[in-house]
Amino acid sequence: MIKMIGFCGIVCTDCPGYIATQKDDDNERRKVAVLWSMLYNTDVKPENVNCNGCLSESGRLIGHCIVCEIRKCGRKKNILNCAYCEKYSCEKLNQFFKMAPDAKTTLEEIRNSL
Repeated sequence: MIKMIGFCGIVCTDCPGYIATQKDDDNERRKVAVLWSMLYNTDVKPENVNCNGCLSESGRLIGHCIVCEIRKCGRKKNILNCAYCEKYSCEKLNQFFKMAPDAKTTLEEIRNSL
């Protein structure tokens, strides 16, 4: 499988929500819903675990990705991900990196290879 890297640097294809969707596996969706409900102190419903990844045009996205300002910005700029942005790394992205340091590592690796 080819890696899909979201605008923010999260590897969509490694996300359990993405994987459950691609498998169309309701049991996996339930597991993801339970895990994310605990991790994020919210109530995630299994039927809401449907995502084709940040770069998808399908409109099937998980939770915050639907309203994500980083995603909106990347789509508007028509870039592959934020590593390609002339303003890398912006304040929105830096705030996000505090929660997802692995995403920063991913984008830094891409940026260093440009």
